[in-house]
Amino acid sequence: MFIVVLGVVLGLMHLYVWKRLIKDTTAPGLRRRVATLVLVALAVLLVATLILPRVTGTPESPWLAWPGYLWFGLIAYLFLTLLATEPIRLALWRWARRGPEPDQPAAPAPTGHAPTAPAPTAPEPSTPDPPKPAVNRRVFIARTAALAAGAASVGLVGYGAATALGPPNVLTVPVRLRRLDPTFDGFRMAVVSDVHLGPLSGRRHTERIVRMINEQEPDLVAIVGDLVDGTVEELGRAAEPLRDLQSREGTFFVTGNHEYFVDDTASWLRELDRLGVQTLRNANTAIRRGAASFDLAGVNDVVGAERGDGPDFDRALGGLDESRPTILLAHQPIQVTEASSRGVDLQLSGHTHGGQMWPFHYAVDMVQPALAGLSTVGDTQLYVTRGAGFWGPPVRVGAPPDITVVTLGGA
Repeated sequence: MFIVVLGVVLGLMHLYVWKRLIKDTTAPGLRRRVATLVLVALAVLLVATLILPRVTGTPESPWLAWPGYLWFGLIAYLFLTLLATEPIRLALWRWARRGPEPDQPAAPAPTGHAPTAPAPTAPEPSTPDPPKPAVNRRVFIARTAALAAGAASVGLVGYGAATALGPPNVLTVPVRLRRLDPTFDGFRMAVVSDVHLGPLSGRRHTERIVRMINEQEPDLVAIVGDLVDGTVEELGRAAEPLRDLQSREGTFFVTGNHEYFVDDTASWLRELDRLGVQTLRNANTAIRRGAASFDLAGVNDVVGAERGDGPDFDRALGGLDESRPTILLAHQPIQVTEASSRGVDLQLSGHTHGGQMWPFHYAVDMVQPALAGLSTVGDTQLYVTRGAGFWGPPVRVGAPPDITVVTLGGA
Protein backbone atom coordinates (compact mmCIF):
# COMPACT_ATOMS: atom_id res chain seq x y z
CA MET A 1 0.00 0.00 0.00
CA PHE A 2 2.84 2.38 0.87
CA ILE A 3 4.46 1.73 -2.52
CA VAL A 4 1.18 2.45 -4.33
CA VAL A 5 0.66 5.75 -2.45
CA LEU A 6 4.28 6.77 -3.02
CA GLY A 7 4.01 6.00 -6.73
CA VAL A 8 0.80 8.05 -7.09
CA VAL A 9 2.30 11.05 -5.25
CA LEU A 10 5.48 10.98 -7.33
CA GLY A 11 3.44 10.62 -10.52
CA LEU A 12 1.31 13.66 -9.71
CA MET A 13 4.39 15.72 -8.82
CA HIS A 14 6.03 14.88 -12.15
CA LEU A 15 2.82 15.60 -14.06
CA TYR A 16 2.55 19.05 -12.47
CA VAL A 17 6.20 19.84 -13.13
CA TRP A 18 5.78 18.70 -16.76
CA LYS A 19 2.79 21.00 -17.18
CA ARG A 20 4.58 24.05 -15.81
CA LEU A 21 8.14 23.49 -17.04
CA ILE A 22 7.50 21.87 -20.42
CA LYS A 23 3.93 22.13 -21.75
CA ASP A 24 3.42 25.79 -20.79
CA THR A 25 6.82 26.91 -22.07
CA THR A 26 7.21 25.09 -25.39
CA ALA A 27 5.25 24.73 -28.61
CA PRO A 28 4.25 21.27 -29.84
CA GLY A 29 7.15 19.72 -31.65
CA LEU A 30 10.53 18.08 -31.26
CA ARG A 31 11.70 20.24 -28.35
CA ARG A 32 8.66 19.39 -26.24
CA ARG A 33 8.92 15.68 -27.05
CA VAL A 34 12.59 15.53 -26.09
CA ALA A 35 12.01 17.41 -22.81
CA THR A 36 9.08 15.12 -22.00
CA LEU A 37 11.17 12.01 -22.61
CA VAL A 38 13.92 13.34 -20.31
CA LEU A 39 11.41 13.98 -17.52
CA VAL A 40 9.86 10.53 -17.96
CA ALA A 41 13.33 8.97 -17.76
CA LEU A 42 14.06 10.84 -14.53
CA ALA A 43 10.73 9.71 -13.08
CA VAL A 44 11.54 6.09 -13.92
CA LEU A 45 14.99 6.53 -12.36
CA LEU A 46 13.44 7.81 -9.14
CA VAL A 47 10.89 5.01 -8.95
CA ALA A 48 13.67 2.47 -9.55
CA THR A 49 15.79 4.06 -6.82
CA LEU A 50 13.03 4.12 -4.21
CA ILE A 51 11.04 0.99 -4.99
CA LEU A 52 13.16 -1.53 -6.91
CA PRO A 53 15.48 -2.56 -4.02
CA ARG A 54 12.49 -2.91 -1.67
CA VAL A 55 10.53 -5.07 -4.11
CA THR A 56 13.39 -7.25 -5.34
CA GLY A 57 15.42 -7.37 -2.12
CA THR A 58 18.60 -6.38 -3.99
CA PRO A 59 21.15 -3.97 -2.45
CA GLU A 60 20.95 -0.34 -3.48
CA SER A 61 23.60 0.55 -6.05
CA PRO A 62 25.43 3.88 -5.59
CA TRP A 63 25.38 4.30 -9.39
CA LEU A 64 21.59 4.36 -9.23
CA ALA A 65 21.19 5.96 -5.81
CA TRP A 66 23.23 9.11 -6.40
CA PRO A 67 21.35 10.45 -9.46
CA GLY A 68 18.05 9.03 -8.20
CA TYR A 69 18.13 10.65 -4.76
CA LEU A 70 19.51 13.93 -6.10
CA TRP A 71 16.61 14.07 -8.53
CA PHE A 72 14.28 13.27 -5.62
CA GLY A 73 15.49 16.40 -3.85
CA LEU A 74 15.31 18.50 -6.99
CA ILE A 75 11.80 17.40 -8.02
CA ALA A 76 10.56 18.11 -4.49
CA TYR A 77 11.85 21.68 -4.60
CA LEU A 78 10.72 22.21 -8.20
CA PHE A 79 7.23 21.18 -7.15
CA LEU A 80 7.25 23.50 -4.13
CA THR A 81 8.77 26.51 -5.88
CA LEU A 82 6.41 26.21 -8.83
CA LEU A 83 3.49 26.07 -6.41
CA ALA A 84 4.85 29.19 -4.69
CA THR A 85 4.88 31.06 -8.03
CA GLU A 86 1.24 30.24 -8.84
CA PRO A 87 -0.31 33.39 -7.27
CA ILE A 88 2.19 35.63 -9.09
CA ARG A 89 1.73 33.77 -12.37
CA LEU A 90 -2.07 34.00 -12.18
CA ALA A 91 -1.93 37.72 -11.37
CA LEU A 92 0.35 38.36 -14.36
CA TRP A 93 -1.91 36.32 -16.63
CA ARG A 94 -4.87 38.52 -15.67
CA TRP A 95 -2.75 41.56 -16.49
CA ALA A 96 -1.76 40.04 -19.82
CA ARG A 97 -5.43 39.55 -20.81
CA ARG A 98 -6.14 43.29 -20.54
CA GLY A 99 -4.29 44.15 -23.71
CA PRO A 100 -3.63 42.51 -27.05
CA GLU A 101 -0.91 39.98 -27.38
CA PRO A 102 2.36 41.34 -28.83
CA ASP A 103 1.78 39.46 -32.08
CA GLN A 104 -1.68 40.99 -32.67
CA PRO A 105 -2.09 44.57 -34.02
CA ALA A 106 -4.14 46.89 -31.82
CA ALA A 107 -7.53 47.96 -33.19
CA PRO A 108 -7.69 51.64 -34.33
CA ALA A 109 -9.26 53.99 -31.83
CA PRO A 110 -12.64 55.50 -32.85
CA THR A 111 -12.54 59.19 -33.86
CA GLY A 112 -16.22 60.07 -33.45
CA HIS A 113 -16.51 61.27 -37.09
CA ALA A 114 -18.20 59.63 -40.01
CA PRO A 115 -15.77 57.74 -42.15
CA THR A 116 -14.61 59.53 -45.24
CA ALA A 117 -13.34 58.09 -48.43
CA PRO A 118 -9.57 58.02 -48.51
CA ALA A 119 -7.87 60.36 -50.89
CA PRO A 120 -6.25 58.62 -53.82
CA THR A 121 -2.56 58.15 -53.30
CA ALA A 122 0.19 56.80 -55.34
CA PRO A 123 0.83 53.13 -54.70
CA GLU A 124 3.68 52.54 -52.34
CA PRO A 125 6.21 49.85 -52.93
CA SER A 126 5.30 46.70 -51.08
CA THR A 127 7.43 45.88 -48.06
CA PRO A 128 7.46 42.64 -46.09
CA ASP A 129 5.59 42.58 -42.79
CA PRO A 130 7.86 42.99 -39.76
CA PRO A 131 8.63 39.70 -37.98
CA LYS A 132 6.22 38.76 -35.23
CA PRO A 133 7.49 38.36 -31.70
CA ALA A 134 8.64 34.81 -30.95
CA VAL A 135 6.40 34.38 -27.89
CA ASN A 136 3.25 35.92 -26.54
CA ARG A 137 2.79 37.27 -23.05
CA ARG A 138 1.47 34.07 -21.51
CA VAL A 139 4.39 32.01 -22.74
CA PHE A 140 6.80 34.68 -21.56
CA ILE A 141 5.24 34.61 -18.07
CA ALA A 142 5.34 30.80 -18.00
CA ARG A 143 9.01 30.74 -19.03
CA THR A 144 9.94 33.39 -16.49
CA ALA A 145 8.23 31.43 -13.69
CA ALA A 146 9.88 28.21 -14.83
CA LEU A 147 13.31 29.86 -14.93
CA ALA A 148 12.86 31.35 -11.45
CA ALA A 149 11.64 28.04 -9.99
CA GLY A 150 14.46 26.12 -11.66
CA ALA A 151 17.15 28.51 -10.45
CA ALA A 152 15.78 28.53 -6.89
CA SER A 153 15.49 24.73 -6.79
CA VAL A 154 18.99 24.10 -8.14
CA GLY A 155 20.38 26.64 -5.68
CA LEU A 156 18.59 25.05 -2.72
CA VAL A 157 19.62 21.53 -3.65
CA GLY A 158 23.22 22.59 -4.25
CA TYR A 159 23.41 24.36 -0.89
CA GLY A 160 21.62 21.48 0.83
CA ALA A 161 23.94 18.87 -0.68
CA ALA A 162 27.02 20.80 0.44
CA THR A 163 25.56 20.97 3.96
CA ALA A 164 24.54 17.30 4.11
CA LEU A 165 27.83 15.99 2.73
CA GLY A 166 30.00 18.33 4.78
CA PRO A 167 31.23 17.70 8.32
CA PRO A 168 28.61 17.80 11.10
CA ASN A 169 28.59 20.74 13.50
CA VAL A 170 29.86 19.96 16.98
CA LEU A 171 27.44 21.36 19.56
CA THR A 172 28.01 21.64 23.29
CA VAL A 173 24.84 21.54 25.39
CA PRO A 174 24.95 21.91 29.19
CA VAL A 175 22.27 19.94 31.05
CA ARG A 176 21.63 20.19 34.78
CA LEU A 177 20.22 17.13 36.53
CA ARG A 178 18.63 16.78 39.93
CA ARG A 179 20.35 14.37 42.29
CA LEU A 180 23.53 14.30 40.18
CA ASP A 181 26.52 13.74 42.44
CA PRO A 182 29.08 16.59 42.20
CA THR A 183 31.61 13.96 41.15
CA PHE A 184 29.90 13.98 37.71
CA ASP A 185 29.99 17.77 37.20
CA GLY A 186 31.42 18.29 33.72
CA PHE A 187 30.77 14.69 32.61
CA ARG A 188 30.74 14.74 28.79
CA MET A 189 28.46 12.53 26.69
CA ALA A 190 28.96 12.56 22.92
CA VAL A 191 25.55 11.99 21.33
CA VAL A 192 25.25 10.96 17.68
CA SER A 193 22.27 9.66 15.77
CA ASP A 194 21.00 8.95 12.26
CA VAL A 195 24.37 8.17 10.71
CA HIS A 196 22.50 6.21 8.00
CA LEU A 197 25.32 4.18 6.52
CA GLY A 198 24.16 3.11 3.07
CA PRO A 199 24.77 3.49 -0.65
CA LEU A 200 25.54 7.22 -0.31
CA SER A 201 27.41 7.20 3.02
CA GLY A 202 30.14 4.66 3.56
CA ARG A 203 33.33 4.04 5.48
CA ARG A 204 34.75 7.55 5.08
CA HIS A 205 31.56 8.96 6.58
CA THR A 206 32.03 6.73 9.63
CA GLU A 207 35.75 7.56 9.90
CA ARG A 208 35.01 11.29 9.95
CA ILE A 209 32.35 10.92 12.65
CA VAL A 210 34.64 8.75 14.80
CA ARG A 211 37.49 11.24 14.42
CA MET A 212 35.30 14.20 15.35
CA ILE A 213 33.91 12.40 18.42
CA ASN A 214 37.38 11.36 19.62
CA GLU A 215 38.61 14.93 19.27
CA GLN A 216 36.06 15.92 21.95
CA GLU A 217 37.55 13.42 24.44
CA PRO A 218 34.13 12.36 25.77
CA ASP A 219 33.52 10.34 28.90
CA LEU A 220 30.81 8.31 27.14
CA VAL A 221 29.49 7.90 23.60
CA ALA A 222 25.76 7.38 22.92
CA ILE A 223 24.56 6.29 19.46
CA VAL A 224 20.80 6.73 19.48
CA GLY A 225 19.63 4.72 16.49
CA ASP A 226 19.41 4.66 12.69
CA LEU A 227 23.03 3.70 12.23
CA VAL A 228 22.58 1.58 9.10
CA ASP A 229 20.43 1.19 6.00
CA GLY A 230 21.47 -2.26 4.92
CA THR A 231 22.77 -5.63 6.03
CA VAL A 232 26.02 -6.52 7.75
CA GLU A 233 27.21 -8.12 4.50
CA GLU A 234 26.63 -4.85 2.63
CA LEU A 235 27.80 -2.34 5.25
CA GLY A 236 29.95 -4.22 7.73
CA ARG A 237 33.14 -2.68 6.35
CA ALA A 238 31.60 0.81 6.51
CA ALA A 239 30.80 0.32 10.21
CA GLU A 240 34.24 -1.04 11.18
CA PRO A 241 35.71 2.36 12.23
CA LEU A 242 33.30 2.34 15.19
CA ARG A 243 35.78 0.09 16.96
CA ASP A 244 38.11 3.14 17.17
CA LEU A 245 35.69 5.22 19.29
CA GLN A 246 37.45 6.28 22.48
CA SER A 247 35.76 7.18 25.76
CA ARG A 248 36.29 6.46 29.43
CA GLU A 249 32.96 4.69 29.98
CA GLY A 250 32.47 3.08 26.57
CA THR A 251 30.05 3.36 23.65
CA PHE A 252 26.33 2.54 23.96
CA PHE A 253 23.68 2.02 21.28
CA VAL A 254 19.91 1.73 20.98
CA THR A 255 17.99 0.65 17.91
CA GLY A 256 16.24 3.09 15.61
CA ASN A 257 13.42 2.36 13.19
CA HIS A 258 15.86 1.72 10.32
CA GLU A 259 17.56 -1.09 12.22
CA TYR A 260 14.26 -2.99 11.82
CA PHE A 261 14.09 -2.43 8.06
CA VAL A 262 16.82 -5.05 7.54
CA ASP A 263 15.99 -8.74 7.56
CA ASP A 264 18.12 -9.68 10.57
CA THR A 265 18.44 -6.99 13.24
CA ALA A 266 20.22 -9.42 15.54
CA SER A 267 23.11 -9.69 13.06
CA TRP A 268 23.82 -6.00 13.46
CA LEU A 269 23.64 -6.19 17.23
CA ARG A 270 26.19 -9.01 17.19
CA GLU A 271 28.40 -7.02 14.83
CA LEU A 272 28.26 -3.93 17.03
CA ASP A 273 29.16 -6.04 20.04
CA ARG A 274 32.17 -7.30 18.11
CA LEU A 275 33.15 -3.67 17.42
CA GLY A 276 32.96 -2.81 21.13
CA VAL A 277 29.59 -1.03 20.99
CA GLN A 278 27.23 -2.15 23.78
CA THR A 279 23.54 -2.30 22.92
CA LEU A 280 21.08 -1.31 25.62
CA ARG A 281 18.21 -3.51 24.50
CA ASN A 282 15.51 -2.54 26.98
CA ALA A 283 18.26 -2.58 29.59
CA ASN A 284 20.22 -0.30 31.91
CA THR A 285 23.66 0.00 33.39
CA ALA A 286 25.18 2.09 36.17
CA ILE A 287 27.87 4.63 35.27
CA ARG A 288 30.15 4.93 38.31
CA ARG A 289 32.85 7.21 39.61
CA GLY A 290 33.95 5.91 42.94
CA ALA A 291 30.92 5.73 45.20
CA ALA A 292 28.87 8.05 42.94
CA SER A 293 26.77 6.85 40.01
CA PHE A 294 23.89 7.55 37.64
CA ASP A 295 21.83 5.12 35.57
CA LEU A 296 22.03 4.90 31.79
CA ALA A 297 19.07 3.08 30.23
CA GLY A 298 18.01 2.31 26.70
CA VAL A 299 14.77 1.21 25.02
CA ASN A 300 14.20 -0.30 21.60
CA ASP A 301 12.54 1.78 18.92
CA VAL A 302 8.75 1.70 18.63
CA VAL A 303 8.95 0.09 15.17
CA GLY A 304 10.55 -2.92 16.82
CA ALA A 305 7.10 -3.89 18.11
CA GLU A 306 6.25 -5.01 14.58
CA ARG A 307 9.09 -7.55 14.86
CA GLY A 308 8.33 -8.63 18.42
CA ASP A 309 11.21 -6.48 19.69
CA GLY A 310 9.50 -3.26 20.81
CA PRO A 311 10.28 -0.95 23.71
CA ASP A 312 9.85 -2.35 27.21
CA PHE A 313 10.09 0.41 29.80
CA ASP A 314 9.49 -2.01 32.67
CA ARG A 315 12.63 -3.93 31.79
CA ALA A 316 14.66 -0.86 30.84
CA LEU A 317 13.89 1.08 34.01
CA GLY A 318 13.16 -1.71 36.44
CA GLY A 319 15.05 -1.82 39.73
CA LEU A 320 16.71 1.59 39.41
CA ASP A 321 17.75 3.59 42.45
CA GLU A 322 15.51 6.66 42.70
CA SER A 323 18.15 8.53 44.67
CA ARG A 324 20.28 9.00 41.55
CA PRO A 325 19.41 10.41 38.12
CA THR A 326 18.42 8.32 35.09
CA ILE A 327 19.42 9.12 31.52
CA LEU A 328 17.45 7.29 28.82
CA LEU A 329 18.54 6.60 25.24
CA ALA A 330 15.46 6.36 22.99
CA HIS A 331 15.57 6.90 19.25
CA GLN A 332 12.25 8.69 18.78
CA PRO A 333 11.31 11.79 20.78
CA ILE A 334 7.71 10.54 21.10
CA GLN A 335 8.96 8.00 23.63
CA VAL A 336 9.46 10.85 26.11
CA THR A 337 5.81 10.69 27.22
CA GLU A 338 6.35 7.26 28.74
CA ALA A 339 9.78 8.25 30.03
CA SER A 340 8.37 11.29 31.80
CA SER A 341 5.66 9.24 33.50
CA ARG A 342 8.39 7.00 34.91
CA GLY A 343 10.56 9.76 36.34
CA VAL A 344 13.39 9.75 33.78
CA ASP A 345 15.55 12.85 34.23
CA LEU A 346 16.95 13.18 30.68
CA GLN A 347 16.06 11.49 27.38
CA LEU A 348 18.50 11.60 24.45
CA SER A 349 16.91 11.08 21.01
CA GLY A 350 17.34 11.60 17.28
CA HIS A 351 15.09 10.43 14.42
CA THR A 352 13.80 13.84 13.26
CA HIS A 353 16.91 14.99 11.33
CA GLY A 354 15.74 18.43 12.40
CA GLY A 355 13.32 18.17 9.47
CA GLN A 356 16.28 17.70 7.04
CA MET A 357 14.71 19.67 4.16
CA TRP A 358 12.79 22.88 4.83
CA PRO A 359 9.78 23.23 4.79
CA PHE A 360 9.20 19.54 5.56
CA HIS A 361 10.21 20.17 9.18
CA TYR A 362 6.69 21.53 9.74
CA ALA A 363 5.28 18.06 9.03
CA VAL A 364 7.84 16.40 11.33
CA ASP A 365 7.04 18.88 14.07
CA MET A 366 3.38 17.85 13.95
CA VAL A 367 4.12 14.22 14.92
CA GLN A 368 7.04 14.63 17.33
CA PRO A 369 7.14 16.58 20.62
CA ALA A 370 10.37 18.30 19.61
CA LEU A 371 12.25 18.85 16.36
CA ALA A 372 15.74 19.52 17.72
CA GLY A 373 17.50 20.89 20.78
CA LEU A 374 16.70 20.84 24.48
CA SER A 375 13.14 20.99 25.81
CA THR A 376 11.13 19.79 28.78
CA VAL A 377 8.20 17.37 28.98
CA GLY A 378 6.84 17.25 32.50
CA ASP A 379 9.86 16.83 34.76
CA THR A 380 11.90 15.14 32.01
CA GLN A 381 14.40 17.02 29.89
CA LEU A 382 14.49 15.95 26.24
CA TYR A 383 17.43 16.55 23.94
CA VAL A 384 17.02 15.81 20.22
CA THR A 385 20.03 15.79 17.92
CA ARG A 386 19.57 16.55 14.20
CA GLY A 387 21.75 13.56 13.38
CA ALA A 388 25.07 13.23 11.60
CA GLY A 389 23.81 11.82 8.30
CA PHE A 390 20.79 12.00 6.03
CA TRP A 391 18.16 9.74 4.55
CA GLY A 392 16.91 9.81 0.98
CA PRO A 393 18.12 12.92 -0.84
CA PRO A 394 21.68 13.89 0.21
CA VAL A 395 20.28 17.32 1.01
CA ARG A 396 19.86 19.30 4.24
CA VAL A 397 18.19 22.71 4.13
CA GLY A 398 17.66 24.54 7.41
CA ALA A 399 18.77 21.51 9.42
CA PRO A 400 22.57 21.10 9.47
CA PRO A 401 23.95 17.77 10.76
CA ASP A 402 25.44 17.68 14.22
CA ILE A 403 27.29 15.73 16.86
CA THR A 404 26.34 16.92 20.33
CA VAL A 405 28.42 16.89 23.49
CA VAL A 406 26.03 16.95 26.47
CA THR A 407 27.84 18.27 29.52
CA LEU A 408 26.23 17.28 32.82
CA GLY A 409 25.97 19.40 35.93
CA GLY A 410 23.99 19.37 39.16
CA ALA A 411 20.73 21.26 39.46
